[in-house]
Amino acid sequence: MPHISNSVAEVGARRRWPALLALAFGAVAIGLTEFVPAGLLPQIAQDVLGAEYTTSPPDAVAHAGWMVTAYALGVVVGAPTIAALTARVPRRRLVLALLVMFVAGTVASAVAPSFELVIAARFVAGLPHGAYFGAAGLLAASLMGPGSEARGFAAVLSGLTVANVVGVPAITRLGQTAGWRTAYLLIALVFALALLAVAATVPDAPATGGSPAAELRSLRRPLVWLTAVTAAVGFAGFFAINSYIAPVTTEVTGLSTGAVPWVLVAMGLGMTVGNAAGGWYADRDLPRATLLGFGAMIATAALFGLTADTTAGLFAGAFLIGGTSLFLGPALQSRLIAVAPGAQLMGAAVNQSAMNIANSLGAALGGAVIAAGLGYRAPAWVGVGLGVAGLALAAAGFAVDRRHRPATAD
Repeated sequence: MPHISNSVAEVGARRRWPALLALAFGAVAIGLTEFVPAGLLPQIAQDVLGAEYTTSPPDAVAHAGWMVTAYALGVVVGAPTIAALTARVPRRRLVLALLVMFVAGTVASAVAPSFELVIAARFVAGLPHGAYFGAAGLLAASLMGPGSEARGFAAVLSGLTVANVVGVPAITRLGQTAGWRTAYLLIALVFALALLAVAATVPDAPATGGSPAAELRSLRRPLVWLTAVTAAVGFAGFFAINSYIAPVTTEVTGLSTGAVPWVLVAMGLGMTVGNAAGGWYADRDLPRATLLGFGAMIATAALFGLTADTTAGLFAGAFLIGGTSLFLGPALQSRLIAVAPGAQLMGAAVNQSAMNIANSLGAALGGAVIAAGLGYRAPAWVGVGLGVAGLALAAAGFAVDRRHRPATAD
């Protein structure tokens, strides 16, 4: 757990909770910028790929999925790079700088005149994502004090579930009525408000990490890479489905675009329940939580593929996919911390890189099967396959750990 500096640990409760809320508010904004495209891909495709959309809406929607992919690639590149380069930067200063980057990248996404420039802006907007969760999580853990650090990390991550339950559906609806660019300008405003809130409430804290070289040394451990690949491949199954939830709702189930936000609410509620249950279970039996989580995700992806043509199947499937996928989240994060001790910021960054490789991979493979003419339900079966691969990798990782632990206990 992170070292607790006096300037942070001695903060009283009256200032601690506003600071935690400010850090979580930044995570709400990140959840909005990351997940809102899933509900607006048809509108984005029609706006920036008009000619292609007129000829073939499915092809244009699949092409627009690169907006999701570009953001995820930005996270993958930015997370370890920024973590290494800012190992000695005071955490509050780092969080403020990252929020400035979010504001700039999100505004650029909203005003970019061409699809190519939108893609470039989404890549830039993704760069600070992983480092934010690392630095903000460490700040929150320090604010909570010794013995309660995990609650600090959970407080920041809770912003993602709040975003999915409330913010993403609301801004998706706004984007459907006022345009996706208006939705992204509002997201930029949320980032700006988070910046002001952090500046006003979060106390100064020195960097507690080592040198860039020390952070990078954690990447030498083979189990770090195996765990990261497990998260990237297995979690991609969720994103293969989530990225195309809007066209499934309208084209497969036959509901109106007005139903899309409510499907996202169902998924967000599932994510909230799954995150809480997964954290509780992972604290008690990490291997079993991981393996059961993958098994449940595989089953619910298959259920979604079989029943998404019905309203009940769509909503139940969205809830269960969100729940089983986020059930895995705490387990995968805990596993990565366990196999990369002594490199907290890099560990958090690698986890975010893995999650966003999953985002990129899932969106790309889901778009590929749609573009191949297999239909909007095909990404669910991509999700099943990726979940099976994740389960196999997780089982292999735990087997390797069991074999080597007695000889290399550290």
